[in-house]
Amino acid sequence: MINDSNSYFSVPHEFNVYLNAWDNQRPIPDDNQLRQMQSTGLKLLSEVKALEANCLMQLRQLDSETKSIVEFLKLQSRKVDLVLQHVLEKETQTGQQYQGLQFGGSGLSIQSTTPIAVGSLFSCHIYLHAEVVAVLCICKVTAAKQVNLEAQALDVTAASPSWHIELTYTQILDEDIEQLVKASLNVQQKMLKLRKQQRNDNL
Repeated sequence: MINDSNSYFSVPHEFNVYLNAWDNQRPIPDDNQLRQMQSTGLKLLSEVKALEANCLMQLRQLDSETKSIVEFLKLQSRKVDLVLQHVLEKETQTGQQYQGLQFGGSGLSIQSTTPIAVGSLFSCHIYLHAEVVAVLCICKVTAAKQVNLEAQALDVTAASPSWHIELTYTQILDEDIEQLVKASLNVQQKMLKLRKQQRNDNL
């Protein structure tokens, strides 16, 4: 399901994206159909993350003495997530692979060596390795902008053609939006921490 797309921000981040062309005449899947499209590894990771989030939320509502237990369980859940991610990465990926540039709770942008027509629909696998997040959704191309034009104008051998493609989610599970929003906040927090450290190092 799609929420208000204007309520989410995006963060720059490198990640892998696999796109499979979706026939515009084909109906967009509902939530249940989208779940059925998920691979076994993706279903496992989604279920485990949902269970972990529910368990940790309940523990945080207890007294402060549970803090060490929460930290231990977070460590254990991280180990399970990494194992499941390894399983996912061993699965045969279908579709064209792209380099992700930016993501958030409403859409993503990728880099492509060829233009992609605005309005094109794709089934989209998003893999955020560092955040241990994997998502399957249906996306629509909303913009395609060619970059490095100035370098090419000066020297045609200076840079190969490149396009930044923006996509928005046409169909995505609510829990996957939540995962992407949390991951974007984590990435932003890491970026801010790194900038602060760099400023301190320059003092």
